[in-house]
Amino acid sequence: MKKAVFFDIDGTIIDCLNGLTDMTHRVKKAIGALKTNGDYVFIATGRPYAFLNEAIRNFGFDGFIFTNGAYVKVNEKCIYKESIKKDFIKEITYNFEQLNIQYILQGEKYSYIKDEYKRLHSFYDSYSISKKYLKGNYNLENIDTYKIEMLCNDRKGIDYCVSLGNGGIYHTYNMEEKSFELCSKANTKASGILKILERLNIPIENSYAFGDGKNDIEMLSIVGCGIAMGNADDFVKSYATKVTGSVQNDGVALEIEKFIL
Repeated sequence: MKKAVFFDIDGTIIDCLNGLTDMTHRVKKAIGALKTNGDYVFIATGRPYAFLNEAIRNFGFDGFIFTNGAYVKVNEKCIYKESIKKDFIKEITYNFEQLNIQYILQGEKYSYIKDEYKRLHSFYDSYSISKKYLKGNYNLENIDTYKIEMLCNDRKGIDYCVSLGNGGIYHTYNMEEKSFELCSKANTKASGILKILERLNIPIENSYAFGDGKNDIEMLSIVGCGIAMGNADDFVKSYATKVTGSVQNDGVALEIEKFIL
């Protein structure tokens, strides 16, 4: 029976903030061995398509779970998507601009960020995000948004962003960076995994996931074997079946070689 293996990106197969901007040779070889074995390999990420580097985009993954499950592709076919309601987008982006909150709207292929948002551009530069799929000129009526990220300048902006985590909207934040993410509560990496497994007729016990962050908890919990990275915090590790080495020590490759293959 074929297996399906899902990989988070940041802190799992790469570590941009610490200089690891591409998968190591050993990790590529291990994931490639899964494909040679006839198994499926997928990316499950909070990132949109625009935030993938060319190496990951062209590696040969069998599909992608983008923006925490709001957009799901198997091979080149979209099997699920749910954008955030446009009326809500219009309302909050108006308020963002009144409060000097810089924001990016993450779409299917392109993401949309105003050229004057220098702090936010710099933030993405630190993660080695290419500007190839970023657009500064756009019309809200003509785009679909699956996730929003924001940078606040002051307490007033922070308080407004915190207030948005109600109803069907889920938000995460980093108070040190004054950064926020908004997406639908209905979609997670786990919901994306279940859609892919159903499409490919793979039982849950034949599924594996690697992750390190809090947005990986649902998928680590739901798959047959959730594998936390060694660099994950103890709270995330508590939801995993196994713990492997850190991203800097090829933890993904270690567990594929030792356990999955």
